[in-house]
Amino acid sequence: MRLEVIGSSPAWPNPGGACSGYLVDDRLLLDCGPGVLARLREREAWPSVESIAITHLHLDHWGDLIPWVWGSLFGPGQTGVELWLPPGARERLKPTLAQLGSEDMLERAFSVREFEPAASFAAAGLKVSARKVMHYDIDAYAFRVEGASAVAYSGDTGPCPALAEIASGADLFICEATLERGEDEPRERGHLSADEAAAAAERAGTKRLVLTHRPQERSVPAGLELAYDGFTAAV
Repeated sequence: MRLEVIGSSPAWPNPGGACSGYLVDDRLLLDCGPGVLARLREREAWPSVESIAITHLHLDHWGDLIPWVWGSLFGPGQTGVELWLPPGARERLKPTLAQLGSEDMLERAFSVREFEPAASFAAAGLKVSARKVMHYDIDAYAFRVEGASAVAYSGDTGPCPALAEIASGADLFICEATLERGEDEPRERGHLSADEAAAAAERAGTKRLVLTHRPQERSVPAGLELAYDGFTAAV
């Protein structure tokens, strides 16, 4: 399996960077934040991905679905790409989509489905498992993608037991590390520090940890690996 980081920025983009987007085997895109579509179009006239899976509904993880709609309906793209959304997302997005175009704009451009919590689904010929994680008061999920090997992706999360489950024995764990210190969020948790991400990877027994979703302004502890836009890994 091959993973390419299309965008690795946190909610505000690092200089010249795109927000969350991770491409598995050139056919499954995990999250589609602002800047991801333009990066994918640098590779080919229009992305040829087969499936897109979204971890949660914060804009930095799905915002480029909107320009993807316009390109699919009126530009060089095609309709019918499989789009997996979190449970209940279609209904929750309707008021926002109505302001941006129409309530049914995603259905017009994509083949929209919702995955189930604590369940697996097939996307682009790969097995994807979703587990609910801690991200403030929003429903958010981590993914595990399995083919010839296993890739885990935290999405956005604070410390929680689901991380060890989703990343257990994974060949590659792409884990968010937004915070400088965990105590920066003393009550309501939604993110990890680099040290917390490393501890989660150790508990899960992952073979390789790569940090992501980290602001450029925050350093990376010695010995830890940081993703960047264009980073690739074969697992």
